[in-house]
Amino acid sequence: MEPLAYIPSPSQGVWHLGPVPIRAYAVMIILGIVVAVWLGERRWAAKGGTPGVVVDMAVWAVPFGLVGGRLYHVATDYQRYFGDGGDPVRALKIWEGGLGVWGAIALGALGAAIGCRRRGVSVLALADAVAPGIVLAQGIGRWGNYWNQELYGRPLDAFWAIEISEDKRPRLDGTVQLDPEYADVATYHPTFLYEFLWCVGVAILVIWADRRYKLTHGRAFALYVAAYTLGRAWIEALRIDEAHEILGLRLNDWVSFVLFVGAVAYLYQARGRTGPEKVGVAATDPASDAPATAEPEPEAKDEAKDEATDEAQDDAEVDDARADEAEADEAAEESGTGDEKADAEPGDAEPGEPKGPEEPADAGEEREGEPVKDGK
Repeated sequence: MEPLAYIPSPSQGVWHLGPVPIRAYAVMIILGIVVAVWLGERRWAAKGGTPGVVVDMAVWAVPFGLVGGRLYHVATDYQRYFGDGGDPVRALKIWEGGLGVWGAIALGALGAAIGCRRRGVSVLALADAVAPGIVLAQGIGRWGNYWNQELYGRPLDAFWAIEISEDKRPRLDGTVQLDPEYADVATYHPTFLYEFLWCVGVAILVIWADRRYKLTHGRAFALYVAAYTLGRAWIEALRIDEAHEILGLRLNDWVSFVLFVGAVAYLYQARGRTGPEKVGVAATDPASDAPATAEPEPEAKDEAKDEATDEAQDDAEVDDARADEAEADEAAEESGTGDEKADAEPGDAEPGEPKGPEEPADAGEEREGEPVKDGK
């Protein structure tokens, strides 16, 4: 059965650059990591965090996450590697696909916690910053399933169905024989595409809710977990690949249910949590955020006071010196005026000025026009 329109499967998922294989699955994982770090760094900076912290955390979280994702996959599908006819060495071939998202998040969080402790920042604050990036990375990583033609859903006859090659269709349990139920079925639900679109929607939701309600102290991360698990549950129900079941539900459905309940409970419990978070920059009082109103340090105050006192003393000394010079000049002018008056003749007075009294003649001097009388 093959519909008239469908999404074609890729003809290959590996290219070789000389002796080096370039695998599409790995490229999608790396691209998702880059997007997660880029978006996380921007959101961390918006929180007032120290630049570069998210990159440093990725150095810890990514290796831990890859190991955790692989361990989860191998543990939940151990029969593929350690059962009858299994090959334990294949458990190390991560490029063939097989990463469990819950194991990746669990060990990735452990790696991030170690990095946060070393940098002295809050794990919850960092989780809130990187939550949208993580879910976007998950969505981008799902395109690796497309290139590997794996983890698809039930048969589907629709234009958005994904074509699956015959060698990639379901096999009978424990054998390499094609399952007769799917031997003639070429198209299936593109669960990778469903999850990609759901992850994009969750990222948009978390970003919007964080801006609208200021989700701090791990609440943005909890919202991401709750929203993602809600979608993962119905997408998981469409898949037909082999998986462990408990009470008729796939194991991943049970994990999604438990995590959804836990995330919702945390959102309720932390609904009123406020206060500053350690983001690598010393917290300041909001009232003193403006640089213009910031109080100077005590030492700066004392230095400024001493400088002002010295300047005032210098100004006072200059004023005293000028006053002394003015008094000296005034005294010199008065002294010069007195000398000039003493040397000046009576008739030399300037017009308009009163003449001073004439001085008497000497006792022995004769007056003109009068006879000299004998004193006898």
